Amino acid sequence: MTCGRSGSGPIGDRREVCPLTAAENPLIPDGLDATLVLVRHGESTFIVEGRFQGQAETPLSPTGQLQASLVAERLARPHLPPALPLPSGDPLELVHSPLVRTRQTAEAIERASRAVGGNVTRRPDAGFLEIHQGDWQGLHRDEIDARYGAELAAWRRAPLEAWAPGGEALPEVAARVRPALAAMLTRLGDGRAPGTLDRPQVAGYGDAVVDHPWSIVVGHDGVFKVALLTLFDLPLDRFWMWSMDLCGISVIEFRAGRPVLRAHNLTAHLAALTDEKALADLEERSRSGAL
Repeated sequence: MTCGRSGSGPIGDRREVCPLTAAENPLIPDGLDATLVLVRHGESTFIVEGRFQGQAETPLSPTGQLQASLVAERLARPHLPPALPLPSGDPLELVHSPLVRTRQTAEAIERASRAVGGNVTRRPDAGFLEIHQGDWQGLHRDEIDARYGAELAAWRRAPLEAWAPGGEALPEVAARVRPALAAMLTRLGDGRAPGTLDRPQVAGYGDAVVDHPWSIVVGHDGVFKVALLTLFDLPLDRFWMWSMDLCGISVIEFRAGRPVLRAHNLTAHLAALTDEKALADLEERSRSGAL
């Protein structure tokens, strides 16, 4: 196998990356029928302060805790109208980045699931850590503009050629995301017969709730960009084509091994945050420990 260069970083860094081919490292099991739900974490204290996060530890802000409660309630009762395109039953597992902001969001989802009788298994996975932002982590965005303006502009324009000084290049991120995704998808397919594409493929015809396993990943905007490109076999230079709002929900269904984007960046469940009465009720429930 021939190794290639990942590009030239903002400090002249050139890294040799040897990605495995699909044959050497299969991602989606043959015939897989399953659903994967991606949930970005809630607002953190660094976001409130305007600081770059990366892999810095920064907890949820009070607003972030409310956002986490709302997305947790939505996922605990996914078939209340308007229904999410999710299977019946409990998720097989709830996986999250080990960082505190994702862990706190995942814990809210776990609590909401158990409150309605669910029995989800939660675990951290370092494969879904946010992209390491090197020297930018913890700095205010204005300071980064002032000190690293050229590097930041290059990152925004050509993310395969530039990245944060001392941070991760996108091929390095993809190299840890791919096996983390593959392991989750393998567990979703374990012990199940392969599905078939010989069934209706167009939504809107009174579709029944599907009956196959599903799992949830709580992660970050940057790592989810890479995860989606990986799942849909798109080049990493299209990194900026995706966006994930705080506590936004995306749903990928696998139909006989073929990924289908059923929903992306859903945020309607956060509407209560703009309604003063609903927000007051939510804050009261949070103080009381209720969902």
